[in-house]
Amino acid sequence: MYREPYQFNLERYIDPERFAGIREFSRKLPTPSLIVDLDLIAKKYDELSSNFPIAEIYYAVKANPMQEVLRLLKDRNSCFDIASRYELDMMLDLGVSPQRLSYGNTIKKKSDLAYFYERGVRMFATDSESDLQNIAEVAPNAKVFFRILTEGTGADWPLSRKFGAHADIVYNLILQADELGLKPYGLSFHVGSQQRDIGQWDDAIARCKYLFDAVAEHGIELEMINLGGGFPASYVDPTFSVKEYADEIMRFLSEDFGEHMPRIILEPGRSLVADAGIIVAEVINISRKSKNNMYQWVYLDIGKFGGMIETIDESIKFPIYFDREGMADEIILAGPTCDSMDILYENYKYHMPETSQAGDRVYIFTTGAYTRSYSAICFNGFPPLNAVAITTGDLL
Repeated sequence: MYREPYQFNLERYIDPERFAGIREFSRKLPTPSLIVDLDLIAKKYDELSSNFPIAEIYYAVKANPMQEVLRLLKDRNSCFDIASRYELDMMLDLGVSPQRLSYGNTIKKKSDLAYFYERGVRMFATDSESDLQNIAEVAPNAKVFFRILTEGTGADWPLSRKFGAHADIVYNLILQADELGLKPYGLSFHVGSQQRDIGQWDDAIARCKYLFDAVAEHGIELEMINLGGGFPASYVDPTFSVKEYADEIMRFLSEDFGEHMPRIILEPGRSLVADAGIIVAEVINISRKSKNNMYQWVYLDIGKFGGMIETIDESIKFPIYFDREGMADEIILAGPTCDSMDILYENYKYHMPETSQAGDRVYIFTTGAYTRSYSAICFNGFPPLNAVAITTGDLL
């Protein structure tokens, strides 16, 4: 079998000089640790804002709720999409006005609705009749936006089945909201996380236009569309640029709404914070299951339960860098826990230099989103993923 020297395109994910500084900084950290580059998050926020000048950004707090990240985005005048009373308390403690918050979770207790309303939040998502009635009961006169079901085709991490309702259900919910004394404010959708098919926004926006026109016949004027997230981060498989996403989505909006453009909201999470994260991990063991087995098993000190849950079904393929040279071996990657599902990649084969050894450090890129916030509290006794936020000053 022909083998090639191990190669990793470091420049695709980070400036090599900056990586040298981060690698040196990481020497004092235990493994596994997540390092989050705040300067890059600021750059990503500014990039998204400049490419969507008519849109307001509501950062999806669940993607990375580190206080340093939230303060940075607060200071950049971001708004926030929150999913629980715990996130609400966190944002209020940071001094974020409730007017900058949206309760975007369609699955919520009546007591939580009341909790949000009592603390000043006035914008709520819904996709069901019972939830709508709860909102009307404990959050009178609130603004309500209705989540449309989308298929999520083309997304690495689809979100199609649990949230949203078909247009016919949403239509009736809008009419009911008006009768219940609520403010039918707008529509929302999410085309799936890490969505590679920009055309999915075209279809969803067309559904929004249909509903805008349909309820207008009953005297209800919707004012807002929440385009959700789905914008790209730099994983193994390439995507279009943010500008290409923005240009196409703005074209879709213009074609359907023309001069009567509604208020536009974005709910990015992954696209703002994923590229800013590097997990520093360690090789625990390298083994072969039999003498005739082609692939070595490489066990890291981070796995599904330590923050890499998005490797389920090998959906998200993180760039993984082994800091050695040599011929490239194809490997199976697994985590440290005593659970048989804690295998990161078995079908998609990563490469590792043949000179790699137990104790080597490994760098996993594009891990700023949905890693620490997914890490288990005490599975096998492991603590949550350690995380630190840095700026350029920390690397000097």
